[in-house]
Amino acid sequence: MKTTTLGTSGLDVSRIAFGTWQLGGDWGRFDEDAAIAAIRRARDLGVNFFDTAQAYGFGASELLLGKALGSELVSHRDELVLATKGGLRRTDTGLVRDASRDWQCRGVDSSLAALGVDHIDLYQVHWPDPAVPIAETAGVLADLVAQGKIGHVGVSNFDAAQMAEFAATFPVETLQSPYDLFRRDIEEDPLPYCQANDIAVLVYGPLAHGLLTGTITADTTFADDDWRSTSTVFHGAEYHQNLMTVQALQEFATERGVTVSQLAIAWTLANPAVHVAIVGARRVDHVEDSLGAVDVSLSDADLDEIDEIMSGATPVSGPSPESV
Repeated sequence: MKTTTLGTSGLDVSRIAFGTWQLGGDWGRFDEDAAIAAIRRARDLGVNFFDTAQAYGFGASELLLGKALGSELVSHRDELVLATKGGLRRTDTGLVRDASRDWQCRGVDSSLAALGVDHIDLYQVHWPDPAVPIAETAGVLADLVAQGKIGHVGVSNFDAAQMAEFAATFPVETLQSPYDLFRRDIEEDPLPYCQANDIAVLVYGPLAHGLLTGTITADTTFADDDWRSTSTVFHGAEYHQNLMTVQALQEFATERGVTVSQLAIAWTLANPAVHVAIVGARRVDHVEDSLGAVDVSLSDADLDEIDEIMSGATPVSGPSPESV
């Protein structure tokens, strides 16, 4: 497994991280034993970086990750890099952003208990909270670093201006942001800022939440408890147009002896500003396929041809999922 250093943090991590959003309940029901096997298989294949969040089931995802890595967290804790996120709160009407001191402190304690560890390697603010000054949020995390509860601080879904405001109080070491062949907003902002300031970029959703796996067709339906069932990205004429683009990408990938999933992940990693692609899975075979992307090299000519294929697609932008 190829590794990289996360900016100024000094953390040495696998270039593909195992993401666990799909294990928190927002993606419908799943086989827990199969998911645990997938996590353990990722570890066997060299993944040492695992990303989760308090809001992924409010403990469900973190508990499952802790369970799957149980023995590793005892015998090889120093080799593992655990990342989680906080700053979302569940209410009767849905999720709200809450980056206040009280909620952030409670969130870190909750995550430590769910994961079964005494410190979190990388803690990230899940979303910017317009109701709380960014300096206040940064100050809280600085205190938690001083207490030894978290090792390093990052942000998620922030733009360049928000990161600069955060950094005025405490250094931002990582950014987690959505990035895939259909969703390329961050190439304008904030990727250039991250490159200029040595901030490591972790991209989530490199498979466009399943769209770039090649397994979704016009006949695919999503369960009511799967967030994609109500997402505009997975319905309508533009969605069907993008499915046709995926077919063209699949043909391109097949000609090069790789899967379309591997191609999509490799494309994100080919961007010099991107350090890590976060990929979720609930089955061992999906893990094995995705991790093959680290060995896929794309030439400039390949990247140009991919851009040509994507020229007929409908770009996607905005929050993911839209309800946040």
